[in-house]
Amino acid sequence: MQKQTSKQAKTTNDKHKQQAGKGQSPKQASSKDSKLPSTARGGALTVLGQVLEEGAYTNLALNKYLRAHDLEGMERRLLTELVYGTVKALGTLDWYLAQCVSRPLEQLEGAVLNLLRLSAYQLLYMERIPAAAACNEAVKLARCVSHEGSAKFVNGVLRGLLRKEQAGELALPDPAQDDAGYLALKYMHPRWLVKRWLGPWGKAGTEALLAFNNTSAPVCLRTNTLVTTRERLLAELTAAGAEVEPSLWCAEGLVVRKLEKLGLGELLTKFPDAFYVQDESSMLVAGLVAPQPGMAVLDMCSAPGGKTTHLAQLMQNQGSITACDVHEHKLQLIAENAERLGISIINPTLNDGTVLRQEWLGKFDRVLVDAPCSGMGVLRRRAEARWRKQRQDLKLFPPLQLQILQNAAQYVQAGGRLVYSTCTIEQAENHYLIEEFLAKQPQWQRVPFAHPISEEMVDELQLLPQVDNIDGFYICVLERKEK
Repeated sequence: MQKQTSKQAKTTNDKHKQQAGKGQSPKQASSKDSKLPSTARGGALTVLGQVLEEGAYTNLALNKYLRAHDLEGMERRLLTELVYGTVKALGTLDWYLAQCVSRPLEQLEGAVLNLLRLSAYQLLYMERIPAAAACNEAVKLARCVSHEGSAKFVNGVLRGLLRKEQAGELALPDPAQDDAGYLALKYMHPRWLVKRWLGPWGKAGTEALLAFNNTSAPVCLRTNTLVTTRERLLAELTAAGAEVEPSLWCAEGLVVRKLEKLGLGELLTKFPDAFYVQDESSMLVAGLVAPQPGMAVLDMCSAPGGKTTHLAQLMQNQGSITACDVHEHKLQLIAENAERLGISIINPTLNDGTVLRQEWLGKFDRVLVDAPCSGMGVLRRRAEARWRKQRQDLKLFPPLQLQILQNAAQYVQAGGRLVYSTCTIEQAENHYLIEEFLAKQPQWQRVPFAHPISEEMVDELQLLPQVDNIDGFYICVLERKEK
């Protein structure tokens, strides 16, 4: 049963795989979408269609819908939970549904399948929602996106799911016989990924990592020290009704635990230049680049500009930062963020990091390579990513990363510093890649630095979610030896 349903889930995901990862905005609502009510469930079904069928990013599609529809606070929260919960639980929901549907799931109409997923999530994971309400609302929505026959089909499947659940017939695989399959379904991750992690992390470590990825990620803010201090911003946010605390990891960081009636958009309107939304682990990079005012700095993979603007803060907006990206439209994001924060030293530059630029050789005091990576350290923040990643995709990153790193190294002055970072826990993209680089580049050496919490000196920093309770991240500081 599991092999069959894993194939079904893969087939369903393959429909949008080519669009996945491109970061496109949701397409215009279809005529069927436009018939859906502007309620939590109607909105969730609309957004799920954009994410699962059109390849949109969950956060972008959800935020766009929320901006366009004036929902009450309770409805907004329910809509958000339904969308993120359903996307995260996608594989497990399909496994359960396949036991209640007589034909392969990929043969179902897309909107009907998404409605079944949405409703199954409510029935199996949201105890405070009455089963009758979930089923009745699903029937109403089925009539909006399909026809009466589909409404009866949806009702029958959900009633069957409830009967099987109440009879204890939806038991997960025996962990003694299939540990990876059990953990994959219990914690809503692809089986291949769970099996991959069991090797280095063991059962306990893997289970902790999977559980972490299913938690809600807090909103983290980096104070713009060019215009305010962390203490002042903390006081202002608290006065505005937010529950905020200082980050333990970064001196400029704040962790927002609760926004109450304020949304992130309202905070940006109220404090337009005071902060940048950035994960705590990501905030650690700029400080290790250690740029000084007046320096020439190169950020090889800059968009959307979080680490770049942090570098500019540390430089007190003095010097120059060449901020690169391979996509023209992403350079605009860098420019907009710099302008909002009052930064003038950033020069957005179109550049392919895999192509060597002769005019940059030995030109920069500091170079940052925040390399494109598999993103395996930040799956809790990217609901759809766990299903869009494929095992073979992981092989694509190390050659790309090494090529960018080798080019970047040639842009650093003698005695200059190069920082390499990723948001993954894959060692082939981190420790082993740096080992390969140093073996080929004897003029380079690691620079030890203090761990941000223990303050012990380390040669590299690999943050693990299951150990550090923070997004997975890797940072290594390199220095070009003096001639």
